[in-house]
Amino acid sequence: MSEQSSSGGRILPLRPGGVGGPPSGGRRRKQPTKARRAWTVVAWVAAALVLVGGSGLGLLYFKLNGNLQGVDIETALGEDRPKNVDNGSMDILVLGSDSRSGANSGYGDDDGAARSDTAMVVHVYQGRKTASVVSVPRDTMVGRPDCTGRDGTDVPGDERAMFNSAYELGGPACAVKTVEAMSGIRMDHYIEVDFTGFKKLIDELGGVDITTTQPINDSKSHLSLPPGTHSLDGEQALGLVRTRKSVGDGSDLGRIQLQQAFMKAFIQQVKDVGVFSSPKKLLDLADAGTKAITPDSELDSVNELMGFAKGLSALGAEDVNMITMPVEYDPADPNRVVPVETGARQVWTALKQDRPIPASAVRDSAGDKGDAATVVKSP
Repeated sequence: MSEQSSSGGRILPLRPGGVGGPPSGGRRRKQPTKARRAWTVVAWVAAALVLVGGSGLGLLYFKLNGNLQGVDIETALGEDRPKNVDNGSMDILVLGSDSRSGANSGYGDDDGAARSDTAMVVHVYQGRKTASVVSVPRDTMVGRPDCTGRDGTDVPGDERAMFNSAYELGGPACAVKTVEAMSGIRMDHYIEVDFTGFKKLIDELGGVDITTTQPINDSKSHLSLPPGTHSLDGEQALGLVRTRKSVGDGSDLGRIQLQQAFMKAFIQQVKDVGVFSSPKKLLDLADAGTKAITPDSELDSVNELMGFAKGLSALGAEDVNMITMPVEYDPADPNRVVPVETGARQVWTALKQDRPIPASAVRDSAGDKGDAATVVKSP
């Protein structure tokens, strides 16, 4: 697809690391039926779920259903939400949780709270052939709305709060409400992935192949890689997506660029691995994938995951376009960022209308600068 013009500015071609999507459809988003209530392959654990959805191994669903423990987002959010636009697309908030308790205690001190270390708004376009992923920096200063916390109590809003405080203080429902208030887009689903589950999924996959263009030595993430091609195991993959101090400008924006590059490699690895020739490998991947996530209550059974997952089986790395929400460094605090209002508005408007994200949206964004994006490539 070549570059083209639109009223929103230049549109980049569909390619890894770019922005874009399908032509505008004009149709409204259909209310999701149970057969279509599923999530997208671009989340960390999408591989196992898509493969399960296409496998036909119905007798294994009982085991996998027991792994899925959902959270009721709809009840906690109530009616004060953006309109559910019916244009055939789907929007999913994917969070990576950095709880330091239990099996995750090796990654830092447990202070009694969990934070959203990674946040991605996944927009799957009408037709399920392409998707856009918008990473939201955890240090973004946003307006956090009043919301209902994990225990049902009220969590007061804040006109200026770090984005990841929504999850830390109020849990999944508060994180969803904050994203909806920021974007004006209703989230159809919510998926949470934790450290330990992510590691196990990568190990079951047999590792993920990447190529580094420069050394990575990060004492905080415990990752040391020379330049060259590597097959990362779960521990190394987790280290990579948490690395920030030794790449780019050392900020969370550089880490997001690493995460996006890794996700491209992960998606490609899933398509290349021969799981269909090995029922045991398929089961092990599905078992690890369903244990790795906490979905919303409309996605907490394998049957509900199947229909949409089958529809995504042809989605490859080249079909998933990743950007960072347009931000600039906060004049009041250089350790924080704030949205670039014009660019962010272009991004959210494009997704709401199921249209490509214009190139002009990220032109002035700090998240689109720096060299961290070139540090990791698919081999």
